[in-house]
Amino acid sequence: MTDITEPEKSPYTVLSVEREGHVATLFLDRPEKRNAMGMPFFAELPEAMAELGRDRDIRAIVVAAKGPHFSVGLDLSALADVGNPGSGSNGAPSAAEIGRRTHADVLRLQAAISSAADCPKPVIAAVHGYCIGGAVDLITSCDIRVCAADAIFSVRETKMAIVADIGSLARLPLVLSMGQVAELVYTGRDIDAERAAQIGLVNHVFDDADAAVAGARAIAAEIAANSPVAVEGSKAVLSQVHRAQVDAAQRYVAAWNAGQLRSHDLTEAVTAFFERRPPEFKGR
Repeated sequence: MTDITEPEKSPYTVLSVEREGHVATLFLDRPEKRNAMGMPFFAELPEAMAELGRDRDIRAIVVAAKGPHFSVGLDLSALADVGNPGSGSNGAPSAAEIGRRTHADVLRLQAAISSAADCPKPVIAAVHGYCIGGAVDLITSCDIRVCAADAIFSVRETKMAIVADIGSLARLPLVLSMGQVAELVYTGRDIDAERAAQIGLVNHVFDDADAAVAGARAIAAEIAANSPVAVEGSKAVLSQVHRAQVDAAQRYVAAWNAGQLRSHDLTEAVTAFFERRPPEFKGR
């Protein structure tokens, strides 16, 4: 990594921040778990984005990751918490309780991911290694994406019997053609950095992780050299173009998953994952 003039002790548990001039780099910092996104991540990301958004010295933000991978996506332990309201009056949660809690939880997770899009400062994602599931939700919430040559992207939720619900389905159509989105989402297949660049998911491909972060910081520094008033105004206008479309899509998928997230197929997918075998989906 490049030298940082102002290292700071992180107030977060799964994130860390480095500042250099008018550019901040926000790192996913849970390398021992391949930066899997648990509930601490969803609590801390909006806090960090809000803090950097308020910082008048910061004019652009890079989102990167410590360790060998950007993120393997949602931590399955976090998935177990979604829609779990505790016991009802008869000792077991009702279907209505589960549905209401699931809807509220999905909206909360969506808001955390959307904090990058809502931040008034431009946000640039620098990806290396795996960028799977929820990690794609995160980078599509960013304004610009670059990656290292070893990057692997996957909207893998259909392989886990989930409708991706915290950003990808709402924002990927703003980045890619609908046919490219459909192929990625329906197959759940992995694509490499070269393919990601071909379809427009990333702007640039760099040799390795350090080069990707350096490249993202260079873009951020170029942005930071411009009028912050004009840059923030430009982001506000660009964001407004599709805001209603994204918001409507997010509400729709939250409502959908409130009724569908506790399916037999999801239970089978999680069980098969831990048993290291192919799942056998029944469509129910």
